[in-house]
Amino acid sequence: MTKRLNILARKNDGIDGLVAVEAWIAKSFDPKLMELVKVRVSQINGCVHCLHMHRQDALKQGETEERMLLLSAWRESQLYSDRERAALAWAESLTNIAESRARDADYEVAHSVFSEDELLVLSIGIAMINAWNRLAIGFRLQHPADHKRAA
Repeated sequence: MTKRLNILARKNDGIDGLVAVEAWIAKSFDPKLMELVKVRVSQINGCVHCLHMHRQDALKQGETEERMLLLSAWRESQLYSDRERAALAWAESLTNIAESRARDADYEVAHSVFSEDELLVLSIGIAMINAWNRLAIGFRLQHPADHKRAA
């Protein structure tokens, strides 16, 4: 895959705005749970760059290798709390919105375990990682292993 424009190396008010929203999210929501959500959304979207970055960030937040390995099968695993399950279901529903139409059942479960403010921040976080995935995939941001191979 040929790399396109390096959006992270460009000075751009739009990217700066996205980064500012990310800083607000980091101050407003459980960072470990948000990283778990970012990894799951990046799995769904197939974003190698974001998968690598957010897996590393999740591990720094204290996430375990086992839970990261089983994340795509979270529904079948008992390793995830009710709060995590609600966040992951809502993340999948919003990420697959063309199909899911943001299912009422997913919303109700999320609304039952998160305050309205938390649910709003979570939803903005989900929207943000979807935006980053689309930018990273569209501009072919590469995984570090791809950089090594190219060199």
